[in-house]
Amino acid sequence: MRFSVFISVLRSLGPVVIGISLGFTLSLLSVSWTEEACPLEGKEGEDVASGQDGLLKGARKPNSISTGTDVESEEDFEPRIVPYKQVQPSAPKKVFRAKYISTELGMRERLFVGVLTSKNTINSLGVAVNRTISHHLDTVVFFTGSRNRKVPHGMFVVSHGDERLIWNMFQTIRYVLEHYINEYDWFYFVQDDAYTEADRVRELVEHLSLDRELYMGSPEEFIGGEMEGRYCYGGFGYLLSRSLLLRLQPFLENCRNDILSSRPDEWLGRCIIDYTGTNCVSEYEGLEYHHYELGKNSDPNKEQNEKFKRALTVHPVSDPEQMYRLHRYFSEIELQKTYNEIAKLQAEIKNVSVLAFEGNRSAQWPLGVNPPFEAKSRFEVLKWEYFTEEEIYSCIDGAPKCELRGIDKMDVADVIETAIDELNKKYMPTLHLKKQQLINGYRRFDPTRGMEYTLDLQLEVFNQKGHGRSITKRVHLVRPLSLIEIIPMPYVTEATRVHIIIPLTAEDRSYVNHFLEVFASNAFETSENAILTFLFIYDPEEAQHVNHNDIFADVKNQINVYERKYPAVKIPWISVKTEIPSQIKFMDIISKKHPVDTLFFLAHVNTNVNAEFLNRCRMNSINNWQVFFPVHFQEYNPDVTYHNQPRPAAVDLVKDAGHFDRRSFDEACFYNSDYMATRSRMVADVQENEDILESLDIYDIFVKYSGLHVFRAVEPALHQQYRYQSCNPKLSEDIYHRCIQSNMEGLGSRSQLAMLLFEQEQGNST
Repeated sequence: MRFSVFISVLRSLGPVVIGISLGFTLSLLSVSWTEEACPLEGKEGEDVASGQDGLLKGARKPNSISTGTDVESEEDFEPRIVPYKQVQPSAPKKVFRAKYISTELGMRERLFVGVLTSKNTINSLGVAVNRTISHHLDTVVFFTGSRNRKVPHGMFVVSHGDERLIWNMFQTIRYVLEHYINEYDWFYFVQDDAYTEADRVRELVEHLSLDRELYMGSPEEFIGGEMEGRYCYGGFGYLLSRSLLLRLQPFLENCRNDILSSRPDEWLGRCIIDYTGTNCVSEYEGLEYHHYELGKNSDPNKEQNEKFKRALTVHPVSDPEQMYRLHRYFSEIELQKTYNEIAKLQAEIKNVSVLAFEGNRSAQWPLGVNPPFEAKSRFEVLKWEYFTEEEIYSCIDGAPKCELRGIDKMDVADVIETAIDELNKKYMPTLHLKKQQLINGYRRFDPTRGMEYTLDLQLEVFNQKGHGRSITKRVHLVRPLSLIEIIPMPYVTEATRVHIIIPLTAEDRSYVNHFLEVFASNAFETSENAILTFLFIYDPEEAQHVNHNDIFADVKNQINVYERKYPAVKIPWISVKTEIPSQIKFMDIISKKHPVDTLFFLAHVNTNVNAEFLNRCRMNSINNWQVFFPVHFQEYNPDVTYHNQPRPAAVDLVKDAGHFDRRSFDEACFYNSDYMATRSRMVADVQENEDILESLDIYDIFVKYSGLHVFRAVEPALHQQYRYQSCNPKLSEDIYHRCIQSNMEGLGSRSQLAMLLFEQEQGNST
């Protein structure tokens, strides 16, 4: 029994015992075989570490357990230091960064407007459309088959070169897809014989979903009724979404080849329906495209139809005069709507302010307008101007009193009229007020809210029975700042070369050395993109002796010295003979010697010119758009400013060191083409009166004849040392008077001059 039990146990454990025994046997055989294959010789550690013959690569050394024979090998073992090699970074990929944040973020403008015009109507109806909608919308582009040689000013016109209507429509859509599809969400197309209420179209698209394939306008049946669907009639304009145009883009060529039509709006409608399946609709998401068909010789003021008053577009418009009358009518509607909204908001502010801690006193006056500016110090106190109906007591020329005229007189008259109207609105029909006279008037400009007025009015008041009496009433008014508008400006760069013109008379020779020294460090040594030109002005007597006694010989020698010092620099000079050094006369000579795209900087030899100002000259002078007349910082007479004090090496831009000379117009930045165009407009006046060339300067002719923006601003980078100007009495009275005033104001500040007078009186008294 016991034997059978033993046999059963042995059967179950036998394979386990045999397996363990076999495992020990194989392991012993493996250890002995490995040791024989790797005999310990001179460089055993190194050979094993390197995995000789590839036997031990990636494996642990089998006999790594310490034994008696391993002691000697461990003492001789030297660790091998593998030097660290820095991983060479691969060249980083150049990341493209968009010029504008809106481009990088994929932001788009809301509305693009395309006006379909023609060669015969662009100068009449096209101009009228531009004047009525361009200042309300960001982008308005006029598309025409062919255009006149002269494009109306202020209009962006794209000419396709062909008068075929279908071809022009195809080219217009393709041009928009190539140039504007990634910049706008909605595209509005209209003919030039339709009036568009721009604010209403803009308000409509602001409430439409961006991702909809929408074709919106005045739906019409196709001619003949053979084709299903509706297209948008072009006379009333139509809206196309960006997503719809993108879907249409691959099939535009097919539409041009396959669809035959005599009307461009019908051709576009068939193209959109065939390839996108989108029909024209006049209503979408509760928003309606209102339009109105205008009758022949219709007067907008006599139209009583409510549909007309709600219209986004009105068609047809026969002439520009009717376009302007429509614009006036709809502008009055929108203006009254704005006034009603203001009154509603003011009422809401009053209702809410009652619940405030201070009650109605917490509401600022006028309601909804920013609170008045609060000065933090005495230097920030705003100045009030006193005026009457005939005179004002703050004059530009510093006089205590001067005549009220021009825009100032219109401003005062408008304020008084508004005050009377508002008083009558408040007190009628109980009382009726009529102005007798303005007793006192005060005004100041608050940069946070606008122009403030305080008026003391003498009024005649009548009651309902006709009885009247005279009273005095003080009123306060505010002309708030309106919506600030960003005016698009042409693109300019800082890479334009500046031609600096320095006129020199005999009295200016002493300043040349300092001017060249400063200009060389600021321009020659930095390779500034500028060319310096001297204009030597001789009077007739000096010009006769120029061969043997040249008054500018020393200046020409200095020019040669700088040209040798800077071989890459050339300093040209021009000689002029004249009795009266008029700016216009010598600019006529310089203009003929330079290309039309030359940028001039007309300066004085006493001016310190640096790279900072030259860049501003480039940025502020825009060809066929704007000229720049900087106001330089003029140092005071050092004998007055630093009386009995050491003179500093450098003068800081502080009020005690100098002032911005508003009387000087010597510096100017302008393009040669702008000067030539302005000069040509003077021809008729010059033929009648040749003395006009001496009575005007460059600033005057740009203001009176150019039609360009004349930008005048203080320029801290344009520094001029003190000099006493030699005023020529042969010039015009105005120029001579400005020169005298500049000399007087350039002596010193009022406090400095007063101190000198005080010291002089003290000295005389002792």
